[in-house]
Amino acid sequence: RVQLMESGGDSVQAGGSLRLSCIVAGYTYSSGCMAWFRQLPGKEREGVASFAFGTGSTNYADSVKSRFTISQDTNKNIVYLQMTGLNPEDTAIYYCAARSGSCSLASSWYVIWSQGTQVTVSS
Repeated sequence: RVQLMESGGDSVQAGGSLRLSCIVAGYTYSSGCMAWFRQLPGKEREGVASFAFGTGSTNYADSVKSRFTISQDTNKNIVYLQMTGLNPEDTAIYYCAARSGSCSLASSWYVIWSQGTQVTVSS
């Protein structure tokens, strides 16, 4: 059974950096998609970045382009979200998610989710 275990959330100052990790268990890593989502206070869950296992293709929400990077570790069962230039507006609960098909930043496409981790950015 595929399971996602997430870690790395913390409180940081504006302009700082943080790396989130998602450990994927029970998956072949040859196809499908991993994605990061976040839920801002009082807002709906939104897509942040996606990574296609088969091709390595990535996609980002406009709000995080040039600041966030999604990548796969040489240990293929770990996917990272490297966040730089953090703003208070990035404060949210962050989740990783997986699906067997193609990538999307629409949360309704995904069926397997991590427990979430809190990222807080202070000014």
